[in-house]
Amino acid sequence: MNTFLQEVARDLIAKYGNDLAHIAIVFPNKRASLFLNQELAKLSDGPIWSPSYITISELFRQQSDLTVADPIKSLCVLYKAYIEKTGRNETLDDFYGWGQLLLADFDDIDKNMADADKVFRNIRDLHELDAIDYLTEAQKAELSRFFANFTGDSSVLKERFLSLWSKLYDVYSDFKAKLQAEELAYEGMLYRDVIERNSIPNRYDTYVFVGFNVLQEVEQKLFLALKKEGKARFYWDYDHYYLKATNEAGIYINKWFDKFPNEFDAENKLYNCFEQEKEVRYISAPTENLQARYISEWLLENNRYQAGKRTAVVMCNEALLQTVIHCIPTEVDLLNVTTGYPLSQTPITSMVWQLIALQTEGYSVQEGAYRLQHLSHVLRHPYGKYLNIDAANLLAELKAEKQYYIKVERTRLKHVGTPVTALVAWLSDMVRTIAINGTENDDQLFQESTFRMYTLLNKLLELMKEGDLIVDFVIFRRLFSQLIASTSIPFHGEPARGVQIMGVLETRNLDFDNVLLLSCNEGNMPKGVNDVSFIPHFVRKAYGLTTIDNKVAIFSYYFHRLLQRAKHVTLLYNNSTQGTKTGEMSRFMLQLLVESKLNIKQWALQAGQEPMQLTTPIIGKDEVVLNKLNHISYFSPTAINTYQSCQLKFYYKYVAELLESDDNDEDDVDGRVFGNIFHCAAQLMYERLLPREVITRENIEYVLKTGKSAQSPTTGNATATMSDVVSEAFAQELFLQKPGSTKHPKLNGLQLINQEVIEKFLRQLLRIDARTAPLRVIRHEFDVYKTITIDVNGKKKAISVGGRIDRLDEVKLGTAQEQLRVVDYKTGNKVAGQLKDVEAIFDSKKILTDKSDYIFQAVLYSIIEQTEDADNNPNHKHVSPALLFIQHANADDYSPILTLGGKPITNAMVYADDFDNFLKNKLEEIFVKETFEPTADLKMCILCPYRQLCGR
Repeated sequence: MNTFLQEVARDLIAKYGNDLAHIAIVFPNKRASLFLNQELAKLSDGPIWSPSYITISELFRQQSDLTVADPIKSLCVLYKAYIEKTGRNETLDDFYGWGQLLLADFDDIDKNMADADKVFRNIRDLHELDAIDYLTEAQKAELSRFFANFTGDSSVLKERFLSLWSKLYDVYSDFKAKLQAEELAYEGMLYRDVIERNSIPNRYDTYVFVGFNVLQEVEQKLFLALKKEGKARFYWDYDHYYLKATNEAGIYINKWFDKFPNEFDAENKLYNCFEQEKEVRYISAPTENLQARYISEWLLENNRYQAGKRTAVVMCNEALLQTVIHCIPTEVDLLNVTTGYPLSQTPITSMVWQLIALQTEGYSVQEGAYRLQHLSHVLRHPYGKYLNIDAANLLAELKAEKQYYIKVERTRLKHVGTPVTALVAWLSDMVRTIAINGTENDDQLFQESTFRMYTLLNKLLELMKEGDLIVDFVIFRRLFSQLIASTSIPFHGEPARGVQIMGVLETRNLDFDNVLLLSCNEGNMPKGVNDVSFIPHFVRKAYGLTTIDNKVAIFSYYFHRLLQRAKHVTLLYNNSTQGTKTGEMSRFMLQLLVESKLNIKQWALQAGQEPMQLTTPIIGKDEVVLNKLNHISYFSPTAINTYQSCQLKFYYKYVAELLESDDNDEDDVDGRVFGNIFHCAAQLMYERLLPREVITRENIEYVLKTGKSAQSPTTGNATATMSDVVSEAFAQELFLQKPGSTKHPKLNGLQLINQEVIEKFLRQLLRIDARTAPLRVIRHEFDVYKTITIDVNGKKKAISVGGRIDRLDEVKLGTAQEQLRVVDYKTGNKVAGQLKDVEAIFDSKKILTDKSDYIFQAVLYSIIEQTEDADNNPNHKHVSPALLFIQHANADDYSPILTLGGKPITNAMVYADDFDNFLKNKLEEIFVKETFEPTADLKMCILCPYRQLCGR
C-alpha cells in the first residue's frame, strides 16, 4: 500500500514533470516536507528541480511586513494594554496564565475574521438583541441562551463580568495598536493583516496545498484568492470510512471538496484503506510506565523495528518521553525523536534555581555573606565545577570549618542586589560561563540546554531593559518558572530514518505500517478539549469562533488518519483511576469498537513481577565480622544501649561502621544541637557567674534576679552576664566558634526562640540547685573509664567502658544530707521511669517505656566515679546517680537522684556487683553470640536511620 505522500509525489511528477522549481508545496507543518522530498527523489527518472516547501504559517509571514512577536513580548504588551484600559491592578504573575487565554481569544478572532467590536459588545439586556439586525436568527438564538443568565441579576460577580466584557474590545484594539507601532504582530493579527490588505502570494506559479483539514477563515480566503487566480492545487487526505455524517473526523474535509477540489479522484484506492484487513489491538495497563515498558516487546515482535521510518511510537501524553526513550531496546540502532526534551528537567535549570536561591534567601544582609546551606547546593551541583570558583576545594574547606555564613569575597560569586535586571544579567553571565567551561563535555543535552537557558534569560533581560517587563523578585521567579515549564529542547536526528518517536500533531500527513499509540485515554485523545476562554461558548459559536466541538473534530481526524493505512495498530490506555484521572479508553477507541468492521482484539498488561519484599536480615558472625569485633576494645554507654535496643543496629553502626551523615549545612537547632548548647551554657554559667568553691542560695538568687555574675572582681568574671553565657554557647556549638568568642551571625527567628528557651532552662536549673544549696560544682564535662575483663570463648579480653559526665557536684554541704552526685542533664520531654532492680536496667523492653538507657548510663558513671576517679573523688565518697529533667523539675519536692525498688540510690557501690555481672554478661554476649538479630519491638524502628536496610 502506497502512502499519501508517495501518491502526491507520483501525481506531481505526472503533471509537472521534473521541473518543480516554480511550485511551492504548502503543508500544515514542516515535517512532512522531508518525507515528500525523499519520495520525489525516488520516483524521478532523472535529475529533478525540487519544489519549495513552506508551511502555511511561513506563507502568511512572507506576505507581511510585520514580524510575529516573541510570546513573552506579546504577553508583556498585552499586560500593559490590559492595565491601561481596565484600570485593574493585577500583577504580571497573576495576569500571565489568563493573559495567554486572552491572547488565544484575540488570535482566534483574527484568524476567523470575526468583528471584535461585535463579539465584545456589552449586551446588558436581552431587549438589546432586537436592535442587532446584523445577526442571523441562529446567532441571536445562541446569544440569547447565554445572556439570559444575566437578565435582572445584579450580583457582584456578574456585574464584574459585564464590566470586564465591556473593556475587552478596548484592550484588543490598544494591544494591536501597540504591536503595530513596533511593526510586530501575533500570528492571527498578521494573518488578518495579509487578507485585509489583499496581499496574495505571487512568488511561485503554483501553490500546492497538501494534507490540510480544518481551515480557519483567513486560510479559506487565501485559498480562494489563489484558486481564483488559477494558482492553487489541493490534495486532501481522508478515508471514506469517516466521511459519513455520523463521524466527526470528516466534518471539515467534507466542507472543502466543492470549494477546493481534490487533485485525486474520489475513487482513488488511497481513500479506501481504513476497513481493509489490519491487526488492531487494544491493550489496557495499570500504569503509564508499564505501557512504556511494553515498547521493547512490541518493537521486537515480528522485527517491527527493522521497518525503520514505517514504524512509529506515538505519545498521546508527551510527559512519557523520558520513560519511552529508556525503554527502546538495544537492537534499535536508528531512532528519530520529534518531540522536545523539557528544559525544566535538565541540570542547567536546577543550577539556575540554586543560583537564584543563593542570591535571594541564601544571602544574609546583616552578615554580608552567603548561607552555607545555599552555597553548598551550588558547589555540589554537577555544573558547579564550571563556575571558575574551584568548587571542589572550596566545598572541602567549608565542610571542614562548618561556618554557616561565608563572606561573598571568598566565594568569588558576587552578590547582586536590586533591581531584578541585575540578577537576570548575572544569571545570564553564569550560564554563559558554565557553557564555555563545559565545552569539553561532549554532551549534546548540556550544549543545547545551556544555549536555551542563555537565550531565555537574555530575552527576559532585553524586555526588562526596554521597559516591557517590569517585575519584582517574587513575580520574576514565578514568571521564570512558567516560561521554563513551556520550553523544550529539540532532539537532533535524521527525520526520514529509523523508528519514529512522535507526538500526535507530528503524525500529520505521514503514514506508517506499524503504529503504537501510548496513553490513548479520554483526556489525552482528544487532548485539551475545553472551552477555557474569556469568550463564552455560546458567543464563540454565534460568531463562528473555535469551539470544543471543533477541537474534538480535529483530534478525531488525527486519530483516524493515523490508523487508516497502518497494517499493525496497537493502542494502549491506562485503566486505573488515580485522583481525578479516570482510567477510561478514548472515545475514539470506543467509536471504532462500535462503528467499524475491524477485528479488534483486547488485551491487558500486568506487571511481570511482584514488588520486592525486603526481609529483615540476621547477620552471622563470620570471620570478617569477628575480626572487626576483636578490634573493638572500648564501649560507650550509647554503644551498649544500642546493642540492647537492637543488635542489628549495633552491627550497622559499630561493626559495619555505617555512620549517619553529619553533613548538615543548615544552621537549624535540632534536638542534638539544642542539648549541646544547653550543656555548654550550663558549664559556662557555673564557671563564670557563680563562685567556684561554695555556692550559696544567696549567690543563686542574685544571678536569678540580676542575670549578672556573683563572682568576686578578682576572678575576672565579675562583668559576665547570663546573656553572655548563652551567646558564647551558641557561638561554640551552633556556629563552631572558638571558646571565649561570643561573636556569631545575627540569630533568625527560630534561633531567637531557642535562645530564650535555653535561658529559661538555665534559670530553672538554678532554681533546682537553690533547693540543695549550699553546693559545690566540682567539675563539668569530663571523661571517666573502667576496665572490665570478659571471657570470649575461653580467652580473656579487656574492655574499657565509660564516657563523659555532664557534671559532678556535692550538695547540701555541711549537713547530714551532704551528697556527691553524678548529674546528667536531660532537656527532652521523656522522663525515666521507676525501675524495680538492677536486672530491669538491662531489660531492653524498658528502653522505650522507662528510658532504662538513661538510668544505665547514670549508674555506670556513678560506679566508675566512686571507684576509679582519684582526681575528683580521692576519698571515694558515696556517689548518687542523678538525672536532671529540666522540663519536669518544677515541683518543690523534685529530686533528680535515681531510685531502684522505690529507694533513692545514695551509694552506687551497693548495686555495683549486680550491675557489673549484668554488664559483663552483656559484653560477652556481644562477642560470643553467633548472630546479630533485629529487635522484635517495631516501635524501636520508627526513628532508626537503618530501617530501610531492614525493610521496616
